[in-house]
Amino acid sequence: MKIAVVEPLAVEKKEFMKIARKAVGDDVDIVYWDTRTEDTAELAERGKDADIIAIGNVPFPREVLEKCENLKMLAVAFTGLDHVDLEYCMEKGITVKNCAGYATVAVAELTFGLILDVYRNISACDKAARLGGTKDGLVGYELEGKTIGVVGTGAIGTRVIEISRAFGMDIIAYNRTFGKVKGVAYVSLEEVLRRADIVSLHVPLTAETKGLIGKKELDMMKPSAILVNTARGPVVDSRALSEALKQGEIAGAAIDVFDTEPPLDGKDPLLTAPNTVVTPHVAFATKESMVKRAIIEFDNIASFIRENL
Repeated sequence: MKIAVVEPLAVEKKEFMKIARKAVGDDVDIVYWDTRTEDTAELAERGKDADIIAIGNVPFPREVLEKCENLKMLAVAFTGLDHVDLEYCMEKGITVKNCAGYATVAVAELTFGLILDVYRNISACDKAARLGGTKDGLVGYELEGKTIGVVGTGAIGTRVIEISRAFGMDIIAYNRTFGKVKGVAYVSLEEVLRRADIVSLHVPLTAETKGLIGKKELDMMKPSAILVNTARGPVVDSRALSEALKQGEIAGAAIDVFDTEPPLDGKDPLLTAPNTVVTPHVAFATKESMVKRAIIEFDNIASFIRENL
């Protein structure tokens, strides 16, 4: 039995191996690579004779999977699975398990960090103070009494709703299944966009959600509203969002995810859009969440071994 961890998973190796061994015992061969690569030939080499491969968010396409002839399980230390060729895995009977829940707290908390930054001009205030400036032109807004529209009320969206209540906000939500969170008014996506002061996105990237927010949807938003995306970059049409910001059609945006993974091309339209706060896909990453992720990852692996091997 061989487990290949083909990219580092942001936990110090000694602690990571302790977590792994606690879950699967000492009779399993675990190989751990502490360098990240997207080179398909190298990834295939790392995983070629493994029964179980553990990855984070490194792309794992068909051309890699085809060379991993012993593969029985792909353990994904991530919530989303859009970077994995799931069709191939289904064809070959390869079990794929993600790490749902590890970043719920982390993403929800950064969501509010971003909202507060936009609403209170924190980044701009920091710059002004360092340059000898004052609060002139930087007086912001309070969250209390504002309407937040939560799009997607899975675990992260639900946590965002809980934090919103602590700020005294009015909450409306849109979800494929209405009524998941008790005490929240579920409305259409159009109504969320038209009514909300803050629209916060928490949906997975699927064929249905790609381009969910485009020019048509941005046109529905209030000129005073802001958009927050800590979900997946392609859920939003980035060029349409950039143009809406430049034209003053919405007041601001906070973006942690983009069409491509950081480091970003300097030509990315959101980097030059006004009234934005951007972060390099860091919402999921805290010291605590990385440990949670490793534990969930190897609990998934241990369960698979017990049930199948």
